[in-house]
Amino acid sequence: MSSSPNVRAAVAVALALATALLLASAGWSRPAALRGTTGDPSTDKLAQILARGTLILATDPAYPPQSYLVKGAKRLAHTKCAANQLTANQMAGYDADTSKLVAKALGVEPCFVTPTWSEEISGHWNDRWDIAFVSMGITYKRMQGLYFTQPYAAEAERFFVRKDAPFTSVSQLSGKRLGGCVGCFAQYYIQRTLRLPGQAVRFRVDHATFVGYDVERNGLATVAKGRLDAFLCGVAVGGKAIREGLPLRVLGGDQYVAYLSGAIDRFSGLNVAAFAARVDAIVDKLLAEGTLRRLSRHYFDTDFATQASRFDVASLRQHVR
Repeated sequence: MSSSPNVRAAVAVALALATALLLASAGWSRPAALRGTTGDPSTDKLAQILARGTLILATDPAYPPQSYLVKGAKRLAHTKCAANQLTANQMAGYDADTSKLVAKALGVEPCFVTPTWSEEISGHWNDRWDIAFVSMGITYKRMQGLYFTQPYAAEAERFFVRKDAPFTSVSQLSGKRLGGCVGCFAQYYIQRTLRLPGQAVRFRVDHATFVGYDVERNGLATVAKGRLDAFLCGVAVGGKAIREGLPLRVLGGDQYVAYLSGAIDRFSGLNVAAFAARVDAIVDKLLAEGTLRRLSRHYFDTDFATQASRFDVASLRQHVR
C-alpha cells in the first residue's frame, strides 16, 4: 500500500538522520587494515583518499529511492567536505547509503558531488570525484572509459505500457515509439546495440523509434498520458511510478538484467588498482553479511543484492592499473 507524500518524506528524513547518527557514532578513524598504507598520495588513488580523509562520490540528487536530497538537511558543521560538496546527512537512498558504507569501511568521510549522467558514463573525470555509485550497469561500451567494481545490485528491466494499451506481447512494440533513459541500457536495447558481459541479449523489438529522457519518471508519465507507446526501465523505477498512481502495467518479462556497480575512471591521473581492489572487498563483505540485502528491501521492498553477489567481477578481465 502506498503512503502519502508527507509520510514518505518523513520516513526518508528519519532514515537519513538514523544513518547519519550511525556513521557519526562509528567515527571516521582509519581501519587497522589500512593503517601504514605506503602508497604515494600524489600517484595512488587509495593513498590520496586516505590522506585527504574524504571519499568524493558522484550522485544524482533527484533519483529516489536510489538517491535523493534529504529535505531540510543542513550541511554538517564539522566536515572535511569542500564547500561545493554535499555532506553525508544531505543524501539518502540505496545508492547513496551504499556510498556511505564504502566510505565508512575506508575510514573516511563521504562527500557528494552531482555531475551529469553523461559525464559519469564517459570517464575522463579529471579526478574531480573518486567513484560513482549511481545505478550504473556494466556494458562493454562503458568499460572503454570506466573500471567497474563488484556489483552491489542486480535489477531487471521491463517495458511499461498504459493500462488500457492493446499490446499483449513485447514483439508488438516493433515499429512503435518507445522511451528510455538517454545513454542507458534502454536506449541501447531499443536501438539493438546493447551488449552485456555474461548475458546473451535477445532483442524482441525491431525498427522502433527511440525517444530519450533524462528523467525516467517523465517518460513513464508520458506513457500514462498516451503520448508514448511504452517505456523501458528498471522494475524499481517502473514499480514506484505504478504505486504512486500512474495508470501503467508491465508488458512481458525481464528483457535483461542490469548489474549495478561502482564506476572508477579508467583515465584517472592516479593509479587506481589498490582502490578498486579495496572497494571490491568492501562490497563483497557488505553483500556476504546481508547489509545490502537489508538495505535493498528497505528502499525497494525487493532484494536486488543477492543476485549481484553471484557476479564474478574477475570475469570482466579489466586489468586495472
